[in-house]
Amino acid sequence: MSDTDVRRGRPRTFDRGAALMAATRLFWERGYEGTSIGDLTEAMGIRPGSLYAAFKDKKSLFQEVVHSYGRSPVGGFVAVALEEEPTAHGAFARILREAAVIYPDPSHPAGCLTISAATNVAPQDAEIEAFLRNLRNENLATFEARLRVAQQEGELPPSANPRSLAAYFAAVIQGMSQRARDGATAAELTETAELALDAWPGARR
Repeated sequence: MSDTDVRRGRPRTFDRGAALMAATRLFWERGYEGTSIGDLTEAMGIRPGSLYAAFKDKKSLFQEVVHSYGRSPVGGFVAVALEEEPTAHGAFARILREAAVIYPDPSHPAGCLTISAATNVAPQDAEIEAFLRNLRNENLATFEARLRVAQQEGELPPSANPRSLAAYFAAVIQGMSQRARDGATAAELTETAELALDAWPGARR
């Protein structure tokens, strides 16, 4: 509930969670630039005034959408795999194989929201482009850190380059997202995932 609503004693007349889900789907399908306030209010079933009262503005709403997406099963699977898998190879294998299934799943828009939502951003919205780029770079840094630990623990040989390997897997994941948006199936993306895993130092079919 907004501060204004509290002061005036007016309860919010919409389901904030449902509205956020509707906004997520719209941004995911159309990207940030391709989604207008009118599109959002129609999809969310609210008036513009309610959107501004609850979410401040389009930029703040989008940032909340992205953070919420990152905590969801379809958006947070990378972090979960890195946390749960005992080995780095197991984590990256799980990430790639789950991406192959999640990205083309017809129950939601194809691909990854944080990878695809900031295409063709107007100059005045460069902050949003930077926001998503920073998130992706944070993921890259997390990949590299996990791989460096793997190297220290002997899972990766001394000759391996954790930075290059992290960048490679990040590029594959981003490419799989785009391929899903272009119509690639889970079977095709699974083949890509398995080929990518061959880049793991010492990997064998």
